[in-house]
Amino acid sequence: MTLQELRYAVAVARERHFGRAAAACFVSQPSLSTAIKHLEDELGVMLFERTRGEISLTDIGRQVIAQAQRVLDEAARVKGVAATGRDQLRGVLRLGVIHTIAPYLLPELVARLRECARDMPLDIEENMTDNLERMLRDASIDVAILALPFEAPGVVVQPVYDEEFAIAVPAKHPWAKRKSVAASALNDENLLLLSVGHCLRDQVLEACSRFTRPGDGGKQGNSLETLRSMVASGMGITVLPATAFTPRHASPLVRRVPFTRPAPRRRVVIASRQDFYRPRAVALLADVLRGLDLPITPV
Repeated sequence: MTLQELRYAVAVARERHFGRAAAACFVSQPSLSTAIKHLEDELGVMLFERTRGEISLTDIGRQVIAQAQRVLDEAARVKGVAATGRDQLRGVLRLGVIHTIAPYLLPELVARLRECARDMPLDIEENMTDNLERMLRDASIDVAILALPFEAPGVVVQPVYDEEFAIAVPAKHPWAKRKSVAASALNDENLLLLSVGHCLRDQVLEACSRFTRPGDGGKQGNSLETLRSMVASGMGITVLPATAFTPRHASPLVRRVPFTRPAPRRRVVIASRQDFYRPRAVALLADVLRGLDLPITPV
């Protein structure tokens, strides 16, 4: 059984005519008929019912042709992988990003990559850190943008930038005009946090180490934008990363208040498998991230 024989069989199934299938495959009809006969003999089944002027698939023939098409599709992907190996900046890059980074980073990142790697579109998976780790290890994604702490066997982590946190308060909050606020002051406020499972929740509680009331008061949200809306409505205050305060995401109902120095921060990294075959794509992604026009500090 050869790929060529499978191609001929798929062509006959598509054209329902040996002559048209031969023409589509740029081969003589006798050669195509011989190849189909050889395939049927090797498999021990009849794929096609031949009547005068008409070709139809047998029941087992339909199953064989469906499988043959899958084999041909996978064979084509092998060529695609090889082509990507020759030019690592060509072909889809499957990128994972955590929820608290994606909406603030991706618009800038995609625009820059379209300029310097037009032939490398992004297939983006937005998810939690634990899920992205699993997807990295089983090769469902190629690379992930995450925040420390993060460690996984067989995965290489490359720091790209640091990002400070700041406090988001309602526009009429007493802190709205303050130049800075100490982390310890959050003890006296209704601090709105992400729900358990989001890494930023743990990062905020760790960074604001003097905050001793994790989760026993206030509301929880499933996204930073939900928390921002709750702040705007007067429900409480929250802590957001610096990239969430860019003009694109500004709200007249919310004010940004810096932390007293040194401000708590998080480190953002790129994670990829040790044996990932496109290291140039990962390196370019890191360089582009470090150069984005965002309130970050490259590392």
